[in-house]
Amino acid sequence: MSKRNPEAEGKGLSAELDRLKAEMERPRRERAAWLGRYKATPKRDALFSTLSGRELAPLYTPQDVGIHDASYSEKLGFPGEYPFTRGPYTTMYRTRLWTMRQFSGYGTAEETNERYKYLLDQGQTGLSVAFDFPTLMGYDSDDPHSEGEVGVCGVAISSLADMETLFDGIPLKDVSVSMTINGPAMMLYSFLLATAEKQGVDLRQFRGTIQNDILKEYMAQHAWIFPPEPALKIIADIFEWSSTGAPKFNTISISGYHIREAGATAVQELAYTLKNGFTYVEKGMERGLDVDEFAPRLSFFWDVHNDFFEEVAKFRAARRIWARHLREKYGARSPESWRLRTHAQTAGVSLMAQQPENNIARVAYQGLAAVLGGTQSLHTNALDETLALPTEKAVRIALRTQQILAYETGVANVIDPLAGSYYVEWLTDRMEDDAEAIFAEIDGLGGAVAGIEEGYFQRQIALSAERFQQEVESNQRIIVGINEFTGGNEEVDVDTLKIGPEIEEKQRARLADLRARRDANAVERALERLAEAAENDENLMGPMLDAVRAYATLGELRYALERVYGRFREPVIF
Repeated sequence: MSKRNPEAEGKGLSAELDRLKAEMERPRRERAAWLGRYKATPKRDALFSTLSGRELAPLYTPQDVGIHDASYSEKLGFPGEYPFTRGPYTTMYRTRLWTMRQFSGYGTAEETNERYKYLLDQGQTGLSVAFDFPTLMGYDSDDPHSEGEVGVCGVAISSLADMETLFDGIPLKDVSVSMTINGPAMMLYSFLLATAEKQGVDLRQFRGTIQNDILKEYMAQHAWIFPPEPALKIIADIFEWSSTGAPKFNTISISGYHIREAGATAVQELAYTLKNGFTYVEKGMERGLDVDEFAPRLSFFWDVHNDFFEEVAKFRAARRIWARHLREKYGARSPESWRLRTHAQTAGVSLMAQQPENNIARVAYQGLAAVLGGTQSLHTNALDETLALPTEKAVRIALRTQQILAYETGVANVIDPLAGSYYVEWLTDRMEDDAEAIFAEIDGLGGAVAGIEEGYFQRQIALSAERFQQEVESNQRIIVGINEFTGGNEEVDVDTLKIGPEIEEKQRARLADLRARRDANAVERALERLAEAAENDENLMGPMLDAVRAYATLGELRYALERVYGRFREPVIF
């Protein structure tokens, strides 16, 4: 039996105490270092205090309430630093408020141009382009498939000439533009790039965003053209060309919004969207691109629904999951690749035609959740969007809702003020765990594309939508004005924006004039070169831009590639 050595035991105990003390002091040292970096960054000229006059620190941590938890750094950390749970940027809204956008577009390019100028005059800081259904599907306004739909749910854009009109008098070097376009994303991206060129913008400095998220189209929204593999090849082409041609442009906005609007739960939205993002990363790396060359230009787009704390936790969990996977699985070395940046939009599916004024309150609470979750950009829906395209008055109310959030509520004064809430941190952890379980399930199917081809995502989303509807119909889930508190439903009297058939006639005439004025031989040569590039598996961005500059139309570009790639046919899932 060995003898005790009190001296050695004492040294061991002392060393363990020193280690524990250092662990307890680590968060305090890291907090001091973060504050040093925070102070080095310019701030907005604003009062960072309560209405009662109490000065507010930029950030609150366990040390502010006497808690010394060594795990703080691993799970939460500091804003602007790995794992980004508390926000993607060091100073967040103390330096710059989120970009205030309104998703807008209707009728012709001339009419939408007028609406954009109105919104900018009202204080909007970014433009989000809503396209009509023919444009979303890659059809010209005079295509037989477009009949009756031109300009109805968004603006009709059939050529570079339309895009030039859309931004006439709007300096693209100063205004951030986001375009919700997926199947024909390369075509519309090229229209925008060529328009910026004509305005004298250096494309290497050009900023903006295209959605370009084809995987969620197969899952939820159905605005596709080509099968998954060639569609993903086109996205990789955009990544590759833009890494040098337009390195500051966000070449994809990986969208959970439409997945959620189709009926998915918040956890499904989180998991499916991030899995799509990882798939795009893998496609870029397969192309031979260094992950740090293109990952910093990937952004995300989330829905913001009615369950307030779940939505806040979703944003926080998304940042942490993305940062960990990019660093540990994909080997990204740059913090810019780990940093998940996001746009958010209040939930269109939550808007009700009954008592539509209630939608103002819904949108305000959803907008607050997005800001507390740390979004970089926000669109607030108008109260009448469930009935028709929004009127100017309704759009102004939606924009004023954001401005009240930004300037009157005080929520922009402190970074991640809900951090440390037992409920919020527990919910963030659980959403992360659930998302990881769904990743494993998708991997078991062979990945996102395999899941799409066998109908997995479509089936899961449909089941979630059915479950929600059953809860509403059985009154287990209360929707104000729908299954409870219905008094006043008969009083609906809301002016709506109406789109008449003259829009389609005007757009058809515009296209006919374009075809008469352009060099038809140059267009034909450019389209032949584009198809040849597709057949030879070349990067399509150069030939696409050449065809766009020759004023080839959207439909002509679509059909040139469809002859090579074919068209996607959705699997039957029920």
